[in-house]
Amino acid sequence: MSDAIVPKGQPVPGDPEKKGWLFKWTNYLKGYQRRWFVLSNGLLSYYRNQAEMAHTCRGTISLLGALIHTADSCTFVISNGGTQTFHIRAHDEVERQSWVTALELAKAKAIRAQESDDDEDQMATGPVAVGGGEGETEDAGGIARELAARFHDLRTCSELVARHGAALQRSLVDLEVPPTDTTKQVSERATLFRISCNAMMNACSEFMSAAAASSARMSRALQHEREQKMRLQEVVEQLARQHDTLEKTVTARSTPHAGYIGGNGSGQGNDTEDEDHEFFDAVEEDVTAAMDDKNSFVIKVPVNRKNKVKSGESSDESEGETVTETQQVIFVEDKERGENNMGGTEANSDNDANINKQADNKEQNIVIWPHVSQVPVSMVDGHPRRTRVPDKPNYPLSLWSIMKNCIGKELSKIPIPVNFSEPLSMLQRLTEDYEYSSILDQAATFTDPAQQLAYVAAFTVSSYATTACRTNKPFNPLLGETYECDRMADLGWRAISEQVSHHPPMVAQFCEGQAGWQCWQEFTMTTKFRGKYLQVIPLGGASAMFPSSGNKYTWRKVTTTVHNIIVGKLWVDNHGDMDIIGESGPAAGYVAHLKYLPYGYFSKDTQRKVTGVIKDPQGVPRYVLQGHWDDRVEVAAVTSTSADNTVCKTGKFTVAWQRVPAPPDSDKWYNFTLLAAQLNEPEESVAPTDSRRRPDQRLMEEGLWDDANTEKLRLEEKQRGARRELEAAAEAAAASGAPAPAPPKPQWFTRAAAPGHAHLRHLYNHRYWECKQRAHWPDCPDIF
Repeated sequence: MSDAIVPKGQPVPGDPEKKGWLFKWTNYLKGYQRRWFVLSNGLLSYYRNQAEMAHTCRGTISLLGALIHTADSCTFVISNGGTQTFHIRAHDEVERQSWVTALELAKAKAIRAQESDDDEDQMATGPVAVGGGEGETEDAGGIARELAARFHDLRTCSELVARHGAALQRSLVDLEVPPTDTTKQVSERATLFRISCNAMMNACSEFMSAAAASSARMSRALQHEREQKMRLQEVVEQLARQHDTLEKTVTARSTPHAGYIGGNGSGQGNDTEDEDHEFFDAVEEDVTAAMDDKNSFVIKVPVNRKNKVKSGESSDESEGETVTETQQVIFVEDKERGENNMGGTEANSDNDANINKQADNKEQNIVIWPHVSQVPVSMVDGHPRRTRVPDKPNYPLSLWSIMKNCIGKELSKIPIPVNFSEPLSMLQRLTEDYEYSSILDQAATFTDPAQQLAYVAAFTVSSYATTACRTNKPFNPLLGETYECDRMADLGWRAISEQVSHHPPMVAQFCEGQAGWQCWQEFTMTTKFRGKYLQVIPLGGASAMFPSSGNKYTWRKVTTTVHNIIVGKLWVDNHGDMDIIGESGPAAGYVAHLKYLPYGYFSKDTQRKVTGVIKDPQGVPRYVLQGHWDDRVEVAAVTSTSADNTVCKTGKFTVAWQRVPAPPDSDKWYNFTLLAAQLNEPEESVAPTDSRRRPDQRLMEEGLWDDANTEKLRLEEKQRGARRELEAAAEAAAASGAPAPAPPKPQWFTRAAAPGHAHLRHLYNHRYWECKQRAHWPDCPDIF
């Protein structure tokens, strides 16, 4: 048995401070049982034998805040306030005292670690976090804390020596009455020993005072150096911006000698690394002069799509893209021709036909529904809809308070607190995609597939409008959870969503508008944690269809990256390529290629920019799109192209989508828009599984975060219990040879192959609104 205590420094993770055999009280039938105890990192754990240390821990008690007292010469008790109590017996009094001393030291270290937790958080988020070097983290403050830790150990040892010395003196007096010369001599030496310990403690205290004063001076000097570094960094950034401006000025002045033209190449569809190092041959001077206009830009578009991911692929298939051929295309605004369509006799005849079809469209009386902020009064259950949610409480988030509640729990049972969330579920967050549904209403009025596809592309961009300021995660839906949003009366659309799978998580959604459009999507995703940022990569596909013309378009969302996961203020960027493909109807063969430019510190383009081009089945550009995914999108028709389709002139740009500003005080309530604030408003006639009825989400919205965390844990455990019951039933059926019970199936979506596709999808079964009208929910599971 090893009785060695680690004398200085924190133990290496996995290296115990003390371990050995002790006897633990189990129950009145078995009494004390021999167990192998391990003391490490402020935790006392026990096992049946040493071999169990690799896989099974029988019990653990935290010494932080625990009471340690001796019951008799060989027995001691550890209790942490009533929830856990260990009665432990050693072989003899010496071994008992050795363990008690080790436990007292471990307890003191645990308390000291908790007290310094706030200081460490400040060091992580304060000026130290600004620097990227490893040396800056070990400053004078860290040295002072290390010295304080050693001084605390000395003080603890001194107190133990004084306590045991007094006990020794009492024992000697009790043994020999009256006292002899030997007893007096031992007593005097014990007194001298205590005096020496006190002198040592006083000297250490004076040393600590001197070290603290020196630490303060060093901290002030280090802070000054950091401020100098920050000022130097700002100067470097300013010089970089000035260099970029000078480079643009020189390039603009030299354009009569070196212009731009498209060139063929090959590479990944989402490759943007070499865009700043491309060279182009000279073209006409009038084209190069127009490049100075803000509506002129260059796009790299794919010209060979045979290796692209097909729109009909299953969402759980590989997302990898193969090499595709790309082409550099320049777009400049043709201010002379205005908004005319493609030049040429054939184009003019097409334009006349489109004008006649537009006249036929007017007879269809398609209504362009307003934005939610333009609706005078919207009613729900006989009263006006709310215009905001309760303010977000100012609850401090302590990482230590979260971690200490996880001690001794299984990893799968550690809940994520609602402090990181917003009071909306993922189903409701996806419904926010239709906030600017008026773009689809406008698209329904067009018969030209290229123009319609341009507005569908603008609609896909609008779904990212709120991601710039919404950094909190939505609630993960429970299996079978649903959400309906019926805004036919005031916004002209209604949607139904359902969590159709839990592993992997998957949402199926269907939405329809009075203007004559339908949208559906199967949303699932994968994540990649890169240390400083987290990437969310959507895998499911989305579709839009206009039944009157038969036009159908499909696309997949781009990658979303959340930066500063560990330290700093969270911010979100959307980047990547999006291809919107026309699959059926007159739109078959049309393609919209959108490029979401990633954030670049020294990028020549403005941040959050989106550019795109709409091409017909022959590969000829027909419309061009540009804007920013958090502000607006403009579209323009292509009026003429070069012979190789690498230089295009466009008409005047018109606004296809403009973001509506958020309410002025929305920063106090999770940066919600007006529509987001109304999504979780209670309604009486929704399904029993609707997200509005979810208790933990409702408690969080009302500001009761502690109750919400408790309720969230209950709901998650209930879902785990249902899954365990299903697994147990399947095992029992397999053992008896009976067929396994069927897993729960979605209520409002059916997994089947869509017409013309071989892969299975979750298709809407068109039963929800009928059941709601009859207020009949017989098959809804009890999930709340």
